[in-house]
Amino acid sequence: MKGIFVNICLLFLVPAICFSQKITFSDVLKENSREMDFEIIGKVSGNILVFKNVSSSYAVSIYQGDMDMKEKIELDFIPSKSFNVDFIVYPEFFFMIYQYQKKGIVYCMAAKLDGNVKKMGEPILLDTTHVGSFGDNKIYNVINSEDKQKIMVFKIQKKEDNYNFVTLLYDNQLHLIHKTRQSLDYNERKDMYSDFSLDNEGNFVFTKSIKSGSRDDIGTLDLITKATQQDTFSIKNLPLKKMYIDEMKIKIDNVNKRYILNSFYYNERRGNIAGIYASIWDVKGDSTYSSVFTPLPDSVRSIAKESGGLRFAFNDYFIRNIVLKKDGGYLLAAEDYSTQSTGNNNNWNRWDYLYNSPYSNPYYYNYYSPYYGGYYRPYNSFGGYNSTRYYYYNILVLSLNNKGVPEWSTIIHKDQSSSETDNFMSYATFNTGAGIHFLFNNSDKRNPSVIDNVVSADGTVTRNPSLKSNENGYNFMIKFAKQTGARQVIVPCSYRNQICFAKIDF
Repeated sequence: MKGIFVNICLLFLVPAICFSQKITFSDVLKENSREMDFEIIGKVSGNILVFKNVSSSYAVSIYQGDMDMKEKIELDFIPSKSFNVDFIVYPEFFFMIYQYQKKGIVYCMAAKLDGNVKKMGEPILLDTTHVGSFGDNKIYNVINSEDKQKIMVFKIQKKEDNYNFVTLLYDNQLHLIHKTRQSLDYNERKDMYSDFSLDNEGNFVFTKSIKSGSRDDIGTLDLITKATQQDTFSIKNLPLKKMYIDEMKIKIDNVNKRYILNSFYYNERRGNIAGIYASIWDVKGDSTYSSVFTPLPDSVRSIAKESGGLRFAFNDYFIRNIVLKKDGGYLLAAEDYSTQSTGNNNNWNRWDYLYNSPYSNPYYYNYYSPYYGGYYRPYNSFGGYNSTRYYYYNILVLSLNNKGVPEWSTIIHKDQSSSETDNFMSYATFNTGAGIHFLFNNSDKRNPSVIDNVVSADGTVTRNPSLKSNENGYNFMIKFAKQTGARQVIVPCSYRNQICFAKIDF
């Protein structure tokens, strides 16, 4: 399942204030947690919906009120061993888009269901692809615009030195608007694609980065777009001024009609992270509005890393969130992340993995990259005799203006480490309109609680009272939290190695 990122569009509307919190737990699930995957779908018609996959048996649990489970609906219309299940949620219904393979053909299907998980018509076929018995079958991706009025299903297939794209753009009722076939040159040793995005007009947006070598960093950057009714890609080179960048993160500002591109950058090849690169693309003018390389000063470096030289301070930091402001500025959050492994020396390393990874393609990279929130791991995902220890440390928070120039920065301190699983590590963001809450577990395993730091419009960090259950034994998987209301989040929890869900009302 995909990793969960909470990116809210309007930030800092009123001064920050503190709220009391109420935690309500669901009953512990009886499913076998060893083999269960799950995803919090969201709130539909007042019901909290959670998708569950146990040994290729699919169901949605409906929770009401104080997280009482109203019903569990078996999704018997989904074939066994389906994959890449995606959800697009509306107030009164949701779409489930899923894929399965049968006799060498991959089918991409969509079902529309209401808040009681009842089918609103039969599933419809969106597309098929012949891949053969041994071909790569995870070829479809699903994205939607911020206002959810546009949905895109696209597939990418590699053929020789090309990536062949097929894009299918739909409206909010899955009526086809436009279909396109297009190819791009691809060198698997040097080329990297960013995450893919769709703006409210239906424009398809991503970047292509080109490395100078297979184990080198990025020296060339292209912005690639495809307009709603356009049949070809528009490619614009973004000069890097002899600097080198890390993986690119894109955020679409639909209010101001801009694309915001951010990355860490280096002054030299295979160097230490020097600062933040920000490029703002003006959609109306079809040109660069601003391009800024901003060094991270020693005053920030000294508090960003608990030990080591200042020049190494940000080498383990990865961009997690970009949160927009009304005026076109934005908040950027990055986290200090690393691993250590025994058995096969499978440590996370920017140079050996980020720049020479077998997963640096559009199909699988998001499941392995620390730029993403990760995915649920019931047990050690590396398997065998290998043991992995995960480290999730401080969070860098930067406020940048509408030209990408930093206004202020702050560090939220945390110290998290765990062996075998990182399900309880990292953090979630939650926007009340009064500020951005950063929620994460403390490091005390005997007295677990969720720390709540609120970052206000001027960068002030306020620590609210910790969130702690009156009942012992609950551990929050906070990075998988999903905001389901103005002041409400749903968080998966572990209780005696079984899964349940908590509703937190602020």
